[in-house]
Amino acid sequence: MDDSDDRLAARLAPALALLAAVGETGHVTRAAELLGIPQPTASRRLGALAELVGAPLVLPSGRGIRLTRAGRTLAAASARALTTMTAAAREVREEIDPGSGRIVLGFLHLLGRTLVPSLIGGFRERNPGIRFSLAQGSRQDMLDALHEGEIDLVFVAPMPLDDPGLVSRPLADQELVLCAPPSHRLAARKRVRAAELEGEELVTLEHGYGLRQITDDLCAAAGFEPRIAFEGQESETVRGLVAAGLGVAVLPRSDQPPAGGAVEIPLSPPVFRTVGASWPAGERLTPAARAFRDHVCSHPTDLGPAFRPPRAMPSELP
Repeated sequence: MDDSDDRLAARLAPALALLAAVGETGHVTRAAELLGIPQPTASRRLGALAELVGAPLVLPSGRGIRLTRAGRTLAAASARALTTMTAAAREVREEIDPGSGRIVLGFLHLLGRTLVPSLIGGFRERNPGIRFSLAQGSRQDMLDALHEGEIDLVFVAPMPLDDPGLVSRPLADQELVLCAPPSHRLAARKRVRAAELEGEELVTLEHGYGLRQITDDLCAAAGFEPRIAFEGQESETVRGLVAAGLGVAVLPRSDQPPAGGAVEIPLSPPVFRTVGASWPAGERLTPAARAFRDHVCSHPTDLGPAFRPPRAMPSELP
């Protein structure tokens, strides 16, 4: 970068929020409302920025606007820069007042029953001033948000051990079982081998969910291609479809009595998935997030019969 690039970047910096808002909304009026400034002010600033850059940033498009190529480039860069500055502002504030702060925690839906409340509850007893924002979704969605800096810490399974940009630690092993309607040919069995599912109609989660990956891997190891009848986005919906007689599913053992008539049969050999905490490598965690990370990695919790302690728990954190 030469001196002219430095000067241009310095003059563009005060308009980062406006560029990001225009990129998000595709509308000057909405961007102005988002920032709490008058619409004419936003329009004048965009015009001044275009003169500064030497190229138009927006063009009329119906009742709104569309970004030009230069506008898209600057809007995307502005959004990334604001994410970085927001994280830095949080870290500075929490360094000044370590007892305050906010943690954005992502996790798989089923972990919201016992694991997440247990770990947050224990942490809040000693850190009552720290707030939590909770995000749920698929494993891939959670990992993508973690990489983008939208989430501080995630609880997922399987752990992303092949991702050099993330650090992971196991929290608990969760048993997986076959869930079937009571009238199914396998319902009365004490154990079921994965190979016995060949030809069965499977109800499972969509690609991107860790449980779908595990199900596909089980079938592949048993030597057959799974026959997928239904794909969903939430395990309880899958369990309901099974109870309605629409197929069988590999699901985590329920921590509550089976509902809706579905029965659970252990797999042979037993199958467990390791639930782990993952966070960005390096020094990107805020003080509050680091404190919670240390708490969850050093405080084993009794989570009921569906879980067991992980096979290996590293004793040191980076």
